[in-house]
Amino acid sequence: MTNRIPIFAHRGASGYALENTLKAFEKARKLGADGIELDVQCTKDNCLVVYHDLDLFRLTGLKKKITECTYEELLSYPLGKHFFRKFSKERIPTLQKVVEWANLYSMPLNIELKESLLNNQKAIIDGLKGLALPKGSHFSSFHDELLKLVKMQRPDAQTAIIVTKKFNWQELRQQSHIDAVHAHKKYYKPEYFKACSSVGKGLRYYAITGKEKFLANPDTSVIGWITDFPDTVANAEKSKNNKTDVQL
Repeated sequence: MTNRIPIFAHRGASGYALENTLKAFEKARKLGADGIELDVQCTKDNCLVVYHDLDLFRLTGLKKKITECTYEELLSYPLGKHFFRKFSKERIPTLQKVVEWANLYSMPLNIELKESLLNNQKAIIDGLKGLALPKGSHFSSFHDELLKLVKMQRPDAQTAIIVTKKFNWQELRQQSHIDAVHAHKKYYKPEYFKACSSVGKGLRYYAITGKEKFLANPDTSVIGWITDFPDTVANAEKSKNNKTDVQL
């Protein structure tokens, strides 16, 4: 019997397909991901959309912020890297559309709430109403105030703070609105395991490539890996479990 730690595909299988698109999410599912990590921004007309950057330039070539556009406008902008953009059929999806897709496969979502929502909390409140997420889904953010709002509106929702070097790990005990911590793999150290496990909060690590030695015997505080390459991490996990089965 295996006991694999859940693997979340970062912006979908972004190592293989255009990030935060339904194609990337479907690719991740086929590669064996257990869940999807995605980013949520807000449009001018309060639509929650799946896109990482506040501005559109990197994937559309337009020098506009996502908050300056209605969703109808966004649908006219092809997504892609510079030379391939004009041939692309990919468009920015709504959160609702991605949730509908995820529910078809009972695929948990790690929904990262981005900076455009700081000035539009109404969009979060409205978006949370009646939002039926697959089991195992959760909300994450660098912005603690957004997680507090989620918990206030949906006490049943799971939340995770994404930490930076300024984060005070000793304050986790007082942060009852936070259920878990998301951290870069450079924080894979005993002091951080202890800070979380001592207050009953799990850790999910991002920037995982599948080559990390700690994948073979992860700490018990770890509840998830976040990666651009879900197949590579899954294979590393399978290799670990096969070795365990042989030893047994």
